[in-house]
Amino acid sequence: MSKEKLKLTKEGYKKLEEELKYLEKEKRREVAEKLKSAAAQGDLSENAAYEDAKDEQTAVETRISKLKGMLKNAEVVEKDERAEWVQIGSRVKVKMNGKEKVFEITGGTQSDPFEGKISYKSPIGKALLQKPKGARCKVETPSGVKTYKILDIS
Repeated sequence: MSKEKLKLTKEGYKKLEEELKYLEKEKRREVAEKLKSAAAQGDLSENAAYEDAKDEQTAVETRISKLKGMLKNAEVVEKDERAEWVQIGSRVKVKMNGKEKVFEITGGTQSDPFEGKISYKSPIGKALLQKPKGARCKVETPSGVKTYKILDIS
């Protein structure tokens, strides 16, 4: 059974690469220093600083492993600038209940609803994907069905 590729924009892929590089080059060294310093304090069985550093080391190594897996399984999606429909990487201006909003359709790991970045796998992202300007999309939300009209795509 093959795993579905993780779709990312160039920006999203680069951010993951930068995070991985930071964790491998800087954060590992920082945590190693914390461990060394805490170990120098003596009895490790009752050393909270040592336990905290070990927990931090585990978290860093877990994240490094996860990032490597994500990058290995990633597919960088190029936005077709000539396309007249919503795609990953599009900025979409929509109108819903008389209010206008702008969303950027991103890869799953890049989403940040507070910045208007929504995943192509989210309910709104799925509804907007592949739709042209002027289209209306219905989205099932916890508060009921919402209708979005696509005003502009860039």
